[in-house]
Amino acid sequence: MGRGKIEIKRIENSSNRQVTYSKRRSGIMKKAKEISVLCDAQVSVIIFNNSGKMHDFCSPSTTLIDLLDQYHKLSGKKLWDAKHEHLDNEINRIKKENDRMQTELRHLSGEDITTSNYKELMVLEEALENGISSLKAKQMEFVPMMRKHNEMLEDENQGLQFKLMHLDPMDDQNGLENGDVYHQQGVGDYESQMPFAFRVQPMQPNLQDRF
Repeated sequence: MGRGKIEIKRIENSSNRQVTYSKRRSGIMKKAKEISVLCDAQVSVIIFNNSGKMHDFCSPSTTLIDLLDQYHKLSGKKLWDAKHEHLDNEINRIKKENDRMQTELRHLSGEDITTSNYKELMVLEEALENGISSLKAKQMEFVPMMRKHNEMLEDENQGLQFKLMHLDPMDDQNGLENGDVYHQQGVGDYESQMPFAFRVQPMQPNLQDRF
């Protein structure tokens, strides 16, 4: 007995519907692969189930973007709205601008200038001269600042030297009376370095006659 025909309508039972989807999806993908190999055709298949899960196939010799572009040209149907077209044009413009700036940067570094013509080299030379002039002007702005800074350091140094030359010896005496350890150490070091003639003599000077 031959296989009976089934009515093409939505399968109400969810389990049977899922089983049928899996089988038929596999069959469609298989047929798409076969026709792509046997006939050297460019095929792309995209399937979404009722839950939104995607299954797709595209011929190895092409990409989905290329197929959509070809479909757009041959069918005349717009796949993208005006907003998407504007964004695509803006992206292309930014890419071209970036490539141009990268080229200019290489030229300023002295790279890839063999293919430049005379006018392009003149523009490049002018840009470099303007850059050098701006750099020198910026450097000259720092010269007065550095001079002023050096003058401030010199004034501060002279002030410190003046203070050192006019220190009051009474300040050291007051420091000793107040128990200043730093001054006491200073005096002790000074006494240790005094000549022998100025050191304190013993209480019995006649002791040296015994020797």
